[in-house]
Amino acid sequence: MTTNTHYDVIIIGTGAGGGTLAYHLAPSGKKILILERGTFLPREKENWSALEVYQRERYHTQEQWYDVNNKPFRPAMNYWVGGNTKVYGAALLRLRERDFERVEHKDGISPEWPLKYHDFEPYYTQAEQLYDVRGQAGVDPTEPSRSLPYSYSPVHHEPRMQELVDCLKGAGLHPFHLPLGLKLNEVDKSLGDCIRCNTCDGFPCLTRGKADADVNCIQPIRPYANITLLTEAKVTRLHTSPSGREVTQVEAQINGELQFFTGDIVVVSCGAINSAALLLRSRNDQHPNGLANSSDQVGRNLMKHICMAMVQLNLKINPSVYQKTIAISDFYWGEPDFPYPMGLIQNTGNVLADMLPAEVPALLAPLLKMRPGAELKTVADRTVGWWLQTEDLPDPENRVRVQGDRLYLNYKPNNLEASDRLAKRWVGILKKGDRAEHLVPFSLYPRNMMPLQSVGHQNGTCRFGEDPTTSVLDLNCRTHDVDNLYVVDGSFFPSSSGVNPTLTIIANSLRVGDLLLQQLK
Repeated sequence: MTTNTHYDVIIIGTGAGGGTLAYHLAPSGKKILILERGTFLPREKENWSALEVYQRERYHTQEQWYDVNNKPFRPAMNYWVGGNTKVYGAALLRLRERDFERVEHKDGISPEWPLKYHDFEPYYTQAEQLYDVRGQAGVDPTEPSRSLPYSYSPVHHEPRMQELVDCLKGAGLHPFHLPLGLKLNEVDKSLGDCIRCNTCDGFPCLTRGKADADVNCIQPIRPYANITLLTEAKVTRLHTSPSGREVTQVEAQINGELQFFTGDIVVVSCGAINSAALLLRSRNDQHPNGLANSSDQVGRNLMKHICMAMVQLNLKINPSVYQKTIAISDFYWGEPDFPYPMGLIQNTGNVLADMLPAEVPALLAPLLKMRPGAELKTVADRTVGWWLQTEDLPDPENRVRVQGDRLYLNYKPNNLEASDRLAKRWVGILKKGDRAEHLVPFSLYPRNMMPLQSVGHQNGTCRFGEDPTTSVLDLNCRTHDVDNLYVVDGSFFPSSSGVNPTLTIIANSLRVGDLLLQQLK
């Protein structure tokens, strides 16, 4: 069935890219259709249940993807209005200026971006304001230049976390407040939606206190007469004109039937993996290798960071209610005897008792074997969670493929020496601090490398550039091959950097939104 309404813009996806773009374009008055494969995430008590969220994966998709060995796995993807931002940790950092340049790593080269930090800086500022980012300028030793300070003061460290900050400073490091997108008012809590709870990182927010693409972008524009939002509308294919130079129809499955929509501009914002898969599934006679894929780059160069979760466990109780407030970038560019980037360290959210069974055996098996029968809460109360992330380098063989109805991820981690070195360096620092705090120290530092199904930081599958033979998108994130088709999510990244990608996705969406507003006039 083909709908009779023609739209100025069709946006596919409501995450950090699509949701932000819809918000930015909505005041234009142009007729905009937003297609979202999921529905609104239910507000329910289970939002705050570690048992439901971590052990039962209540909010992850049930679909199966496949690895290079044809083995199925369930990806940690979240198909809701707001996309993966509904359960993200709300850490919103800018790439460093040098991240936009060519950087030599131990395992290879991180390529130069065709645009530089100064091209994104004003949009970073807008993005921080739109997503309620709280932070403190002038403390992070790798912090890029800023035109304006943060609009909101940083989230304060609770006493135990402040002790760790003081210990790290005593070791010569420069810990700083992790920039966070939280709707928090620490002066008058009645004026903020965030209640600073212990179920934030990885959880949906029941109070709507986390700045996500649903709460901050989609909800405010729902009353607009020019906005049409269709949920549970899974886009399955893009159809083109006989020349192949424009998308003429967007095919979506709604209530068990196919519907077709038309628009002057079509924007794909499904996340780096699903955006690439949609283009590959849309192959036709003019685009036999997949839509907009004359370069054979669609789906290639998949990156998602080398991520490691680490638990610092000792005899001291950690009473912090919200512990995710610390970041350390002292090793971001390496250290004197290792002049290669190593990565960023930040807190995780609280390690709760009902989360532990989901992590065993890799994370805490050593402890449970040493203390059989120990209550999980006794363990959890004595932990601090850390998250270490190292840049993975673009590799054309790390890619998204589609074969029939199946989606495949061919992904082999690289840059592992830098990641291993960061982990060992951090364990050494934590051990030194724990020995200083305890006369008879007892500490463990179990850690777990995030597996293939962990795809929260996905990017790079439709890189942008000036050369249509080596890139999928031009500098405006329009496809080289199709004149009215844009991709606005993490797909455009030429490199992953070492920081969380979300703020850069948001900033780029605002940048592309400005270009589209000029085009729509």
